[in-house]
Amino acid sequence: MDNQYAKLIEDLQHKNQVVMLTRFKTVTQVDKTIIEKSLISKDELETIDKQLHAAIENVLIKGLPELLTIADHEMILCEPFYSEGRLIILGGGHIAKPLAKYGADIGFKVTVVDDRPAFANDGRFPEASQVLCESFETCFDRLQVNGSDYVVIVTRGHRHDAVCLRNVLESNPEYLGMIGSKRRVKNLMELLAGEGLDEGKLNQVYSPIGLKIGAVTPEEIAISIMAEIISKKRLSQSASEAPKRRQTNQSDFDYEVLENLANDDTEIRAIVTVVSKKGSVPRGPGAKMIIWPDGRSLGSIGGGCSEAEVILMARDLLQAGSGYLAMKVDMTGSVAEDEGMVCGGIMDVLIEVYP
Repeated sequence: MDNQYAKLIEDLQHKNQVVMLTRFKTVTQVDKTIIEKSLISKDELETIDKQLHAAIENVLIKGLPELLTIADHEMILCEPFYSEGRLIILGGGHIAKPLAKYGADIGFKVTVVDDRPAFANDGRFPEASQVLCESFETCFDRLQVNGSDYVVIVTRGHRHDAVCLRNVLESNPEYLGMIGSKRRVKNLMELLAGEGLDEGKLNQVYSPIGLKIGAVTPEEIAISIMAEIISKKRLSQSASEAPKRRQTNQSDFDYEVLENLANDDTEIRAIVTVVSKKGSVPRGPGAKMIIWPDGRSLGSIGGGCSEAEVILMARDLLQAGSGYLAMKVDMTGSVAEDEGMVCGGIMDVLIEVYP
């Protein structure tokens, strides 16, 4: 069978959302476990039955996995995955340097663009996945900005800002912010509106950029920008709205785990997935970890005694050589109190032997 995780990563280069369906079936007559994986995107929903269609639509809307019971010995795990958001920094000056570092630290693939070789090189931005030394007029053909990208405009001048805004605005990125004083921003917005650019979209630009925390140094300003980006990612609000409680969620998966599963589908290991949670827990639904028979692991579902219990169960499954197990991890009882755990919730996790 084709490695569906490799196909998933490939699909996410071209699609914003993809759902992985993992079908778990136990054939009791021969005591055999069957685990099958397949992928489906939003535009392919019409090809499946109505019950599964509705479930997948719900998963895409909520952005969280769901475990469906099909029959006594059959379940389907529906997991939504999203394009890995790029942080595109237009301008390689003094704010871009800490911004690239902080962005990479929290998991973004960072791209930096500047037209000056001294400011656009791998030595200046070692954390960046891509550094383009190219003019702002021509770089967008290569960038191909899309709806899952986070774009920060920190160029050295008003003219370059205008070029960047004209090119990015129609791409509708997840976040678009531009540095500048209120007067400079107001003048630029009036200029672009006069050119016929959509005023509604211009009003959605985060500018002046960053949360108001009194930032002064480049590092402080970069932190304020990243805080605003995190707010946009985790809360559902636009540039013109005040932050609200969480409106939208997104699966808590780790790309490092997906890449490991994509790169090798021959070595046996256990995949642990957080399916749902109640109360305060370390990781959210969609979080994954891999456990090998020799005790190695990659990723985490939260650490501590709760994770240790899951690892023991996973290693038991690995000894059997196949199978799956749904289990509840309770962090509200006496064990959690004895360990001094700050969390007090419950996680439902699914363990499967792979491949």
